[in-house]
Amino acid sequence: MASQDQRQSYRAGEAKGQAQEKTNQVMGTVGNKAQEERNKAYDTTQATRDKTYETAQSAKGRKQAPMNQVKDKTAEKAEQAKEKAWETKETAQQKAEEAAQKTKETAQYGKEKASGIMQQTGEQMKHMAQGAADAVKGTFGLGKNDDKEEETGVYYNKDSTTGTTGGTTKRSY
Repeated sequence: MASQDQRQSYRAGEAKGQAQEKTNQVMGTVGNKAQEERNKAYDTTQATRDKTYETAQSAKGRKQAPMNQVKDKTAEKAEQAKEKAWETKETAQQKAEEAAQKTKETAQYGKEKASGIMQQTGEQMKHMAQGAADAVKGTFGLGKNDDKEEETGVYYNKDSTTGTTGGTTKRSY
């Protein structure tokens, strides 16, 4: 009985460990994805700046108005890339928080289940010990008598040799 409870406690602990490991993996994955998005945004911004510079160099002799349009367009694209990276980070962070909460709930459930099992086991062990103690007392004649007292105050003992019953009056001294 105790080994089964130990196995269940072990399994609950094992489930908690696995849930923690999964949370760590999710958090690592989320961090990696966020970093990748930041790198993409940086690369996009840098490529846009390079393109803008090349365009500016080739358009030196042209009027200033088209140059401003290119700058505006580049800034707009950079802003869009930045917003996308921010949204990706927020989504990843939310998913990680949900996974952590789920892990916490799973661990709490395992803890409560193991606690209930331990309490049941304790009660069963207590009853088994009491039964064993009563059996030992009965073996040595220290336990409860088989004599029964009727409401009339008369004891009835069964005579084991003759199989007859005799009555005696209860006396108080």
